[in-house]
Amino acid sequence: MQSTGTRNPATTPTHCPYCALQCGMNLTPVEGGTVEVSDRADFPVNRGALCGKGRTAAAVLAPGARLTSPLVRSGDGSLVPAGWDEALDRIARNLERTRAQYGADALGVFGGGGLTNEKAYALGKFARVVLGTSQIDYNGRFCMSSAAAAGTRAFGLDRGLPFPLEDIPRTGCVILVGSNPAETMPPSLRYFTELRENGGTLIVVDPRRTKTAEQADLHLAPRPGTDLALALGMLHLVVAEGRVDEAYVEERTSGWEEARAAAMAHWPEHVERITGVSVPELREAVRLFCAPEAAMVLTARGPEQQAKGTDTVGAWINLCLATGRAGRPRSGYGCLTGQGNGQGGREHGQKADQLPGYRKLTDPAARRHVAEVWGVDPDSLPGPGRSAYELLDALGTDIRSLLVMGSNPVVSAPRAAHVEGRLRSLDFLAVCDVVLSETAELADVVLPVTQWAEETGTTTNLEGRVLLRRRAISPPEGVRGDLEVLHALAGRLGVEKGFPVDPEEVFEELRRASAGGPADYSGIDYRRLARENGVFWPCPAPPADGTGAAPHPGTPRLFLDRFATDDGRARFAPVAHRPSAEEPDDAYPVLLTTGRVVAQYQSGAQTRRVAELNAAAPGPFVELHPRLAARLGAAEGDPLAVVSRRGRAVAPARITTAIRPDTVFMPFHWPGEGRANTLTNPALDPASRMPEFKVCAVRVEVAR
Repeated sequence: MQSTGTRNPATTPTHCPYCALQCGMNLTPVEGGTVEVSDRADFPVNRGALCGKGRTAAAVLAPGARLTSPLVRSGDGSLVPAGWDEALDRIARNLERTRAQYGADALGVFGGGGLTNEKAYALGKFARVVLGTSQIDYNGRFCMSSAAAAGTRAFGLDRGLPFPLEDIPRTGCVILVGSNPAETMPPSLRYFTELRENGGTLIVVDPRRTKTAEQADLHLAPRPGTDLALALGMLHLVVAEGRVDEAYVEERTSGWEEARAAAMAHWPEHVERITGVSVPELREAVRLFCAPEAAMVLTARGPEQQAKGTDTVGAWINLCLATGRAGRPRSGYGCLTGQGNGQGGREHGQKADQLPGYRKLTDPAARRHVAEVWGVDPDSLPGPGRSAYELLDALGTDIRSLLVMGSNPVVSAPRAAHVEGRLRSLDFLAVCDVVLSETAELADVVLPVTQWAEETGTTTNLEGRVLLRRRAISPPEGVRGDLEVLHALAGRLGVEKGFPVDPEEVFEELRRASAGGPADYSGIDYRRLARENGVFWPCPAPPADGTGAAPHPGTPRLFLDRFATDDGRARFAPVAHRPSAEEPDDAYPVLLTTGRVVAQYQSGAQTRRVAELNAAAPGPFVELHPRLAARLGAAEGDPLAVVSRRGRAVAPARITTAIRPDTVFMPFHWPGEGRANTLTNPALDPASRMPEFKVCAVRVEVAR
């Protein structure tokens, strides 16, 4: 529901629950316990615009769409309603039993990139302080971990965008790699439209001619899995054509000679054979990128969700560094984060190797600082655990009990049938969610928790802007917040203090825990967030020296003076192209890539419960080129079986010239027979531990 006009006094300004834009919206309570969504023009990111998912977000608040009572597994195997005490007691009892029998690391925790900063922080603390387990990670590992690893390696710090979105229309050229914002975050498309209206150019790199690619001045359609070679080929041409910013490289970078030598091994004709992108297209891309004074490279899941994703992003960063396009106004490398709080979710302790404030779990000083805030011995904190897929793969063997909060790996994990089997093999599974997701259906206990409109908390959007989501309505009777769940479980497991249920109290502790860390939130509080419409981190607190120092303004633009490395210089990465983990062969001759459609979100657990969105995108499909369809004897709408070494998925054919003839595409929002992630490859990037979602070998046949 959407309306415009005079604001109702009961209206609450807040933010959308979906993607990392975190668009501003207004919520007004209406009869039936839900809200009306209306425009909020004062928030600078979306300036009032909302996509279909945002406009219909209130539909998931309706009682028929969501859980309103805890569920427990009965003796006959069904899930039946239960009281909160019974459900919480059962979880605590089983977690304690597993720990006593197998040790703390037999307990696993799997979080989500949609959790608020407060919940992500509390969940990481709960795992390490209450459970004493190292086995915690979250689905954000599947989102932008390769970009995070590459950004940290190059710049010493990872923040999705090191500049605000408002800089995009003011630059001269943007290379958008493996991103389709026209469908994944539609309100952001205006930034690229304004770029072109201002005389700038847009280059889109994608094996499909997406709705975003249709807006581009130049569309490069490389073979899936070859983005690394493409970036190296462009850098080769930058060197060969004398376009390197030698003064910048000398003054602000290190490692150029090694990176230059690696790039020179990727001459244009060689890159054309690998990628399918012609030499003239390569030269034109380099010309467009180097011609203006300022330019940007923005990546998304396309180049990142590969077993060489960190090196691939590193190669695009190299292109920025060699041309002096990082740490300068209106220039730089950035990652378009996907999930609503994908940025904040990893900054504050959900990730297997990190403590709050983006501190490293292996850093003794970081451990001391956080342990002091938590009131525990630093030596009691466990070390790094398994990454997301590795954690899921260990279920039922090394990990015997699992707590899932805000994630649906049955649909979203690679090699999903195997992951589903591992979940079924657990001794005990508890899931906290707003809906009965496919993962919750497997659980021994399901806890119904509050949604964005029913709770207050902060998120951090793709720009690094910390935002305040405000509670607009009360949750239905029988529904509790995630912070209440963690408080209750901690008490049952013997930790009476340290897990408050008030989100502002949690945020105040998060401020202290993050103080002095790379992602420093210590200068941010709820009042300031409400007053300023968000604050960019890092934002340290002023020194408590009695001088009355002014509050830190926040940092919308990073690296303008120096990079966050020890010597202040950005580091080139000496990378070389290598094949994907799984290349086509006679048995599996076609490449599969996956992605999203505009009307659904992530695993679809919430959007598949909205009638308007289902009408627009009712189910999975297989997108293929007419030449491939002709070889298969397939017509539009025919059921196609797509088979990989991991399984088989069936969905209707969608025939289009917008995709390469050697590639098929499937969206990943649906479970069951058309589940795309049944097929995907869990081969992991050695640095980021990102699975190779974006490319695997398949065969395609008509499912007669």
